[in-house]
Amino acid sequence: MGKIAFVFSGQGDQYPGMGKELAGKYPAAEAVFSACDAIRPGTSAQCFAGSEEELKETRNTQPCLFAMELAAAAVLKEHGVIPDAAAGFSLGEVAAAAACGLFDPETGFRLVCRRGELMQREAEKSDTAMAAVVKLTAEQVEEICGQFREVYPVNFNCPGQVTVSGLSSEMADFSEAVKAAGGRAIPLKVKGGFHSPFMREAAEAFAEELDKADIRENTIPLYSNMTAEPYSGNAAEVLSRQICSPVQWERIIRNMIADGVDTFIEIGPGKTLCNMIRRIGDGVRAVPVTEYLAEVEAC
Repeated sequence: MGKIAFVFSGQGDQYPGMGKELAGKYPAAEAVFSACDAIRPGTSAQCFAGSEEELKETRNTQPCLFAMELAAAAVLKEHGVIPDAAAGFSLGEVAAAAACGLFDPETGFRLVCRRGELMQREAEKSDTAMAAVVKLTAEQVEEICGQFREVYPVNFNCPGQVTVSGLSSEMADFSEAVKAAGGRAIPLKVKGGFHSPFMREAAEAFAEELDKADIRENTIPLYSNMTAEPYSGNAAEVLSRQICSPVQWERIIRNMIADGVDTFIEIGPGKTLCNMIRRIGDGVRAVPVTEYLAEVEAC
């Protein structure tokens, strides 16, 4: 029998009402939301009743997604589902780190609140945007980015899909260049040029926050966005540099599969990671947390 991995989703999958059903049905989820509200009042209200525009704000998106994801992970744990490994996409890596024991959930929530504030601050300094490029190879996307002053390949998601960050003033011309090469650039529901040099100062400031946190040895293997390998060495450095470094998601999933993972449970409000994983690995199973919970409860 193969291994199970929890994969925690990042910004872009948020939607008004996320987590409300979980909190209403499972005491373990409600307890996580209550703990987050005690630290940042109104977090559950934003998740359950906030507008789409409100949830797009990075300072709101990150704590809300973290709360929803830790709540879902707590419900799985309550049902006896413990992962053999974990990873998180961008923001999701902080939630994954908490789930793996790198720090306690309350510390993780405080960190993610600060992370969202810092990244929002940097996003407001420049008019930047992100887009997912489909139907081109990573090499083609990198070549097109090289034609622009400040457009960067930042998320290597899966075969035929790479996300870029860049100045908004260059994105229209970039999209045309992608189209001319046979691809398509799809704007993302985020406000900022994440995982790029635009976020360098946020990464440096987040490193200072991590230096003050109680960081422990993780008890479950945690794969890094930056290296695509399990965490080792200075965890604070890896987690801070992640903010301004590309996300090596395709490599992470291939490495997890090579290490024996054949079932991936997406911890988050959507199915984005499941769709990516199905394109990366043949014969592996990728299932959203709500569907997996339904299966467990039906047994």
